[in-house]
Amino acid sequence: MTKKVKHVLGLSGGKDSSALALYVKETRPELDVEYFFTDTGYELPETNAFIDQLEEKLGYIHRLNDRSLNNMEGRGERTFSNLLKEHGNYLPSQRDRWCTVQMKLKPFEKWVDGFIAEGYVIKNYVGIRADEPNRSGFMTIEKPIKSIFPFREDGIVKSDIENILQRNGLELPEYYQWRSRSGCTFCFYQQKIEWLKLMEKHPDLFEEAKTFEKGEGNTTVGEKFYWMGQGQPLETLEDPSVQQRITENHEKRVARFKKKKRRNALLTDTEGFCEFGDLDEIYDEAEGGGACVTCYK
Repeated sequence: MTKKVKHVLGLSGGKDSSALALYVKETRPELDVEYFFTDTGYELPETNAFIDQLEEKLGYIHRLNDRSLNNMEGRGERTFSNLLKEHGNYLPSQRDRWCTVQMKLKPFEKWVDGFIAEGYVIKNYVGIRADEPNRSGFMTIEKPIKSIFPFREDGIVKSDIENILQRNGLELPEYYQWRSRSGCTFCFYQQKIEWLKLMEKHPDLFEEAKTFEKGEGNTTVGEKFYWMGQGQPLETLEDPSVQQRITENHEKRVARFKKKKRRNALLTDTEGFCEFGDLDEIYDEAEGGGACVTCYK
């Protein structure tokens, strides 16, 4: 007996997952793919605008959140403030990424559980490229979900991604002008220069991040824990001398990166150079900085 298959593809608002959706539509037109975007309620306005652009190209995109899954209005009961209280007012961190589990993975699982209950096997298409380390992406244990990697199968690498977007009439999401990835506005994976840019571009969202940081009882071993790490509250970024130091350090890193690329004959000039698109490499981190692929790709 042939099993029923449901093809799903998650969009983060990042360039890789967006290019993957367009690429699968081009190269595998026989597939009936259902697209989804897990909307935490704390996405950048630029991310939401880009998802709307993608929907014009792809067709309907499921917005997965409390509102869509539970027929509730607004952000639903599972706001970040409530989740923060549930976790003892401990902010999520690289050691405990409960935000990804609660706000991204659980809504996805709840959505596909409906298909599984109807007898479907799930094929989940993931935008990990051929030039990335051998990662598997999100895998749900003991559930009939199989991850598929078209980019890896077809040899698609980083330099191909922007071409895929452009031939489909799309440019990079606007946030790449000042941020390296999609994800929540208060993502702890941001570099200090990105926090500065958030304060400049979206001061209201920066203030919201500050209020979460000051949550009652938010302590770690007797010390305050902040989005940027212990001893570094966001309010320190409001000091002009701190801003200048961060900006100067960032500019030095960018200059070293450009020099290295020229020396390796990989970047002959700065035309088309996407500073924040290369931010992880500029800061000598693995692509994604350790973040889950559901948040940044």
